[in-house]
Amino acid sequence: MKHKLLWIVLAFAFFTLNITLAAPELSPMPQQAQAARISAEVLSTHHYKRIPLDDAASVKIFDNYLKALDGDKLFFLQTDIDHFADARTRLDDAILNQDLSIPFAIYNLYQQRVTDRIEYAKTLLSKGFDFTQKENYQYTRKHAVWSKSADELNNLWRLRVKNDWLRLKLAGKEDKSIAETLSKRYANSLDSLAKVKSEDVFQYFMTAYAMAIDPHTDYFGMRAADDFDISMKLSLTGIGAVLQDKDEYTTIRELVAGGPAALSGKLNVGDRIVGVGQGSAPVVEVLGQRLDDTVALIRGAEDTTVRLDVLPAETDLDGKHKLISLIRKKISLDKQAAKKSIINITEGRRTRHIGVITLPGFYQDFAAHQRGDKDYKSATRDVARLLAVFTKDKVDSVLIDLRNNGGGSLDEAIELTGLFIDKGPVVQERDSNGHITVSSDTHAGLAWGGPLGILINRGSASASEIFAAAIQDYGRGVVIGETSFGKGTVQSVINLDQLVNNTKPKYGELKMTIAQFFRINGGTTQLRGVTPDISLPTMIDEDDFGESSYDNALPWSKIKPATYTQAGDLSGILPKLLARHELRVAGDKDFKYLQQDIDELNARRQTNQISLNEEDRRHERATQEARVKLREKDQGKTDKLSLQDDGLQSSERSLSTDLALEKARKNAKDVLLDEAAHILSDEIDLLRSHPELAANVLPKLP
Repeated sequence: MKHKLLWIVLAFAFFTLNITLAAPELSPMPQQAQAARISAEVLSTHHYKRIPLDDAASVKIFDNYLKALDGDKLFFLQTDIDHFADARTRLDDAILNQDLSIPFAIYNLYQQRVTDRIEYAKTLLSKGFDFTQKENYQYTRKHAVWSKSADELNNLWRLRVKNDWLRLKLAGKEDKSIAETLSKRYANSLDSLAKVKSEDVFQYFMTAYAMAIDPHTDYFGMRAADDFDISMKLSLTGIGAVLQDKDEYTTIRELVAGGPAALSGKLNVGDRIVGVGQGSAPVVEVLGQRLDDTVALIRGAEDTTVRLDVLPAETDLDGKHKLISLIRKKISLDKQAAKKSIINITEGRRTRHIGVITLPGFYQDFAAHQRGDKDYKSATRDVARLLAVFTKDKVDSVLIDLRNNGGGSLDEAIELTGLFIDKGPVVQERDSNGHITVSSDTHAGLAWGGPLGILINRGSASASEIFAAAIQDYGRGVVIGETSFGKGTVQSVINLDQLVNNTKPKYGELKMTIAQFFRINGGTTQLRGVTPDISLPTMIDEDDFGESSYDNALPWSKIKPATYTQAGDLSGILPKLLARHELRVAGDKDFKYLQQDIDELNARRQTNQISLNEEDRRHERATQEARVKLREKDQGKTDKLSLQDDGLQSSERSLSTDLALEKARKNAKDVLLDEAAHILSDEIDLLRSHPELAANVLPKLP
């Protein structure tokens, strides 16, 4: 399969397609081909599944790559796919021979097809649309077939643009404003396309390769590796500003409290950074540059100087600039760290205080820990401090909110479990050789020995599932919510440069599956996830999200249970809690509204279409608006910001409006969290009124 003739044939095929790229044609760099070959050697010999890189793997890589580029089949034609046919079983050779010309040729054609479609979309804006026709727009096309002709694809895009136009029209925009908004939107899409770099294409391809092996193996280029490191240690070195790309300007969206930018008093939300300079070096213009490139210039070593050319928010584009010098410092990403709150549940004359800890991830600053830093960042340490506050405040119960917590450090999951049990095994691991190890909490004592609840959803994965499963197996707390993601595999990050003794980074990193973890009861969370003791409604379609949505996920399996002693027995109290929950939600208006929303969402999923007839859409909009107003009247509030779809993308709104919408969403009533707190309040009532239940439920210490 190593025929050089293939490259000539395919090159000729692409030439005959008469490609004229608007953006520069991209080609692979030598270090990328080398990184791909090194990755292949590691994955083929050390991955948990040890799948060889052969023709069968090539087919999976090819399909993944096309899905990543054009999952909704909106750009490529069937003829394009036919031209690629010979490459389906040749991508293994491309990697092993260190010749990535084919994946880059595929991307370059994709780039041209995107340009073609957007240019066509722009031509429609001057023609307008007839909204009296009975047409429908299919908004999800992942199961669709490739279009057989440009005319067929153009019609799909006509319906797509028509829907964009109608959304803005229904929001009250005039035709001229709509045309300007969409013209700018499509121009921005082309601009973003032109900013794609060779390393981006390589990242797409390597991700397709990694995910062909299993869903959680991944490749990180150098910038992606830096971002992963930041997400794990929840800190970076910079100025402490959240930035966004808005109309070609790098715009300040938020200032991090305590960071150099906020402390300086010289920068404000909405200010635009148009130039960046290092120390005393000249300032380099960044107007129109990719956001991540600008961010990379602003970040740097601690205690070094960065100079910013700033156009203040209150000035127009020709206004006076400010030149600001800041000293970079270590920034703690506290918004992504564990946080506490208290929900008070009043029933009759009694008020019960439920302490809530929201944990977005299982983070740990590995490097600081290894250096012996006493105050290294750690999810467990942060939660322990919050539990100490709860103990002092005499809360009645604690709820750990793990919704959308995608995991992180396995060690943190083990140590966090140790805050709620005395000592004992937490998780079992089986490596590719079948060897099983048991990881345990070895620290005696509990940080919290009172009633406990764990709130999970479909986005709770990996380390979240280890923790929730251990709490459930020990009978230590009530697990509430949705069935979790179902990720029961362990990954390790391998630095490819260290592997080949490179002194200067250029190859990136592999996040590779090396083992499968199992609950202490012998089962695994793989594929099936953690099933809650008390289920709450979900808007998630499990066929689209979760481990079961992947066609190459590892199967569920079981091993011998670990030796452990349950801390409590919830079997007597769970039926009573479930009965009280069902009785309460049956008469709860918020739950009724939530179920209505879920039913409507599921109906839309079934039809997968939306009307492009203005009269029909206005009727739908009026019905929805009436329903929302009725709810608001019922709840005694009015939230004008969330009434209806405005047809705009986030970057198209004013910053103040977008921030207000974000705040409104954040402050919206959390029906599921409130119900979880009520369930724990019920538990407290039952434990106090039934001493025999308390003797079984609360942890028994030696």
